[in-house]
Amino acid sequence: MALQGAGSGSSFVAPAGLTPKWPAGSTRDPGPHFREDGAGARFPLTLPNTEFVYEALVELGQGFLRLGRGPLGERTIVPITGGRFEGPKVGGSVLSGGADRQLVRADGATLLDALCELQTDDDAILTVNNRALATKRADGSAYAFSQLNITAPEGPHAWLNHLAPVGDLHFDPMHPQVVLIRAYSLT
Repeated sequence: MALQGAGSGSSFVAPAGLTPKWPAGSTRDPGPHFREDGAGARFPLTLPNTEFVYEALVELGQGFLRLGRGPLGERTIVPITGGRFEGPKVGGSVLSGGADRQLVRADGATLLDALCELQTDDDAILTVNNRALATKRADGSAYAFSQLNITAPEGPHAWLNHLAPVGDLHFDPMHPQVVLIRAYSLT
């Protein structure tokens, strides 16, 4: 079975016996929120919810290291010099020594790849890799969202190893040396 994409010129070929159903409002098909195979099995579309994990104010150093233009865009390393993070179940300090590797693409979007350590109030060390896309929407508003990977040691913070965290980033032009990052768990 092939479904023609709405105006896209592409087609989707479903496995034999699988009838795709797209979410309401989709340009592909206004059908219900599930897919059904020929034998009556239903595969519901489950949209994720989020649960707040923490908010971090990350301090950035002044010594940006400009790496020059590469084939994908302009490259820069920004040092992470400290900060603080707080959440309902975890809080502590952002340690200095991390860095944010930034790539400004030709289309103006910025890819961020930050790696840093957080020290909890009870002295556990978490390693956080935050990969983000910061750009502008068509209406000119900011778009800055990320995927995080949080690694915690065994013990009271091991629950962080079992999350699929996402985040949002906020920049204040009046305070360019600080970025606010909120982390949420997909539930």
